Amino acid sequence: MTDPFPTEQLSFQPEAEEEFHISQWIAVARRRYRLLVAVCGVAVAVSLVKYVMTPKEYRATTTLQIERRVAGIATMENLFRVDPWDMEFYPTQYRLLQSRGLAERVVKNLRLADDPVFNPGRASLVGGKAQGVSAADDEAALGALASRLLAGLEVNPVRNTRLVEVSYRAPTAELAARVANGVAEAFIDWGIETRYATVGKASSFLASQIEALKGEIQDKEAQLQAYSRRTDIVALDPGSNVTMQRLEALNRDYVQAVSERISKEAHYKELMAGPKETVADSVSGGLVSQLRQELLKMEREYATKLNTYKPEWPAMQELKGQIERARQHLATVVDETVSASQESARAEYQTALRREQALAAELARQKAEAMQLNSAAVEYNNLKVEVSTRRALLDDLLRKQSETEVASRLQGTRDSNVMIVDRALVPGGPYRPSLRRSLMLGVLLGLGLGLGAVFLAEHLDRTLKSPDDIERVLGLPVLAVIPDISTSKRGYGYGYGYGYGYGYGAARRERREGGGKGEGEQEQVAVELVPHEKPRLSVSEAYRSLRTALLLSTPRGLSTVVVTSAIAGEGKTATAVNLAVVLSQLGRDVLLVDGDLRKARLHNIFRISNRLGLVHVLTGMAQPADLFMATQIPNLFVTPAGPHPPNPSELLASDAMRAFLEAARRRFAYVVLDSPPVLPVTDSTVLGARVDGVVFCVGAGILERDDALSGRDKLRLSEVKILGVCLNRFRVPSGRYGRGYRHYEGYAYESEEDARGER
Repeated sequence: MTDPFPTEQLSFQPEAEEEFHISQWIAVARRRYRLLVAVCGVAVAVSLVKYVMTPKEYRATTTLQIERRVAGIATMENLFRVDPWDMEFYPTQYRLLQSRGLAERVVKNLRLADDPVFNPGRASLVGGKAQGVSAADDEAALGALASRLLAGLEVNPVRNTRLVEVSYRAPTAELAARVANGVAEAFIDWGIETRYATVGKASSFLASQIEALKGEIQDKEAQLQAYSRRTDIVALDPGSNVTMQRLEALNRDYVQAVSERISKEAHYKELMAGPKETVADSVSGGLVSQLRQELLKMEREYATKLNTYKPEWPAMQELKGQIERARQHLATVVDETVSASQESARAEYQTALRREQALAAELARQKAEAMQLNSAAVEYNNLKVEVSTRRALLDDLLRKQSETEVASRLQGTRDSNVMIVDRALVPGGPYRPSLRRSLMLGVLLGLGLGLGAVFLAEHLDRTLKSPDDIERVLGLPVLAVIPDISTSKRGYGYGYGYGYGYGYGAARRERREGGGKGEGEQEQVAVELVPHEKPRLSVSEAYRSLRTALLLSTPRGLSTVVVTSAIAGEGKTATAVNLAVVLSQLGRDVLLVDGDLRKARLHNIFRISNRLGLVHVLTGMAQPADLFMATQIPNLFVTPAGPHPPNPSELLASDAMRAFLEAARRRFAYVVLDSPPVLPVTDSTVLGARVDGVVFCVGAGILERDDALSGRDKLRLSEVKILGVCLNRFRVPSGRYGRGYRHYEGYAYESEEDARGER
């Protein structure tokens, strides 16, 4: 029997597991968007409940300006002032604003221990005490109140300025503003008091230091006089020393010579590296530019006369000769000018270099002479420097002591390096909780938890959902992918679900124009007959792809095939029927056998009697030819199962079944057998061993991986040839993340009218 299609062996290797890309995660989130939305909704609801139940909190802010030094009269504090480049000054001020000592001062100044809002546990009756803090004079109570104040205090420096914002959060707006201003005022007072205390301490310290320094100066002066008498040194003034004066003069001349040599060298290199025309223009004093202008003038004259005279005209020849002579003269002048200037610059550079070298040698000689002359005066100069240093320090200490006395007389004057720029105002509304912030937090938290729940559900989902899953887990080729009609874009309203047992049912809503069913009525079309009823739908095209894959799956051709699945409800009956239909559309006779003797369905699909069927042939009560029943579909014949027998597996394994298959092979080009699931019973393995191969059906999102592997292994253990997998009810992902699976929807027509093709 000649096969209408050339056949070849299809090789398949399971693909290595690919990296899970972000697009696949997004596709997972889109597929389980209901779970994501539910978790987000719960998170937002919880955030709203928390917003309603959270007590209101108000925040007031005072802005301070902090300078490094106090403006105005210089006082003793300048002796201890922070260096202008000290990066630790401002961080120290910010830390002082949040110190416990300042907080205790604010508690006392504002009498916060008696404030019922700040200290709810204060005494409710005169002389009585509540459980909370109630007396600011008590050290432990004061510390507790200070800690409570610091808990609501915030210090935020304003970037790139000397400003700092001091904020306080409180249950009432009035308390927030009062405490924020109180902290700023207490910080200013604290700084002034600290500086006054520093001045007093410095005054006594200076007095002791001055007395000690005077004694040291007297000792050093006595040592200096004794050394001078011992070494006969009268004066070591550098101004009266001829050697030192000569050394200073030589040093100045050498520095000048180096500068001059660098300038001459740069000028010489510029002349050597620059273009000749540019160099000539710069050093010729305008001569080269003048000659170039004259040449251009003659060239323009020559070009103008060419419009009237020919080049051979004597006057034109004479003018052309003048142009050539002028061009040669210009080139000669440029060369001579550049050469002369370069030679002059080189000579000047060499002269400057020789002068620099001579001065360097003389300077080195003079330095050696000066070192010899000064070796005896080192000790004298050291003593003299020590005396001068101590006298300068004594003068400075005496001046500071005078300033300290002035500062002590200004104790009544308040001067601070901190000033209040903006006082805190009573806030008009609560700082927290914020409805907007709560909603944003709820949405973000919901998205995070929702995505986690989605990915957890995806991880726990052990079903096979895509061709990639089939190839990666089962290691079997995917012969065809049958899209879920209910989600197919080109399904034109078709939707199907499971029927009784493990088959499918399909329905389409179609608008009728004119007679027949009115608008909104439904026309029931069994999904098992879609390739016959609606041959141009994408689902029909998918079954034709299955047909092509099977015909090309074996090198010797394919005549008998069993269609089965691991468990019930995966569309094996629909696959068997539609495979038989598309095979019959090739113009060859096809026999569809209901090998499911336990739950027969083919007689219902084709509306034929089931009182006589395969069971009668297997029990010897009928001949095979008696059960080759024609259907309404051309070239398609059906053998129903017949009544339920008590021993289906034994009948299918009998010699009568082998004889039936041989008779069917002789009569039909193709024989398709619908069989029970693999895992519950052994019927499929018995039938699979007697045919050319088995098509293993998998319902997308229905069959778990363990069941699929068990079904595959059971068939392999029985030495059944598995041709491949038909993936049913595949839901093509929507949106941009499903582009990789768009080809599984098949090639269909653009409009419903085109889809209603003639049968």
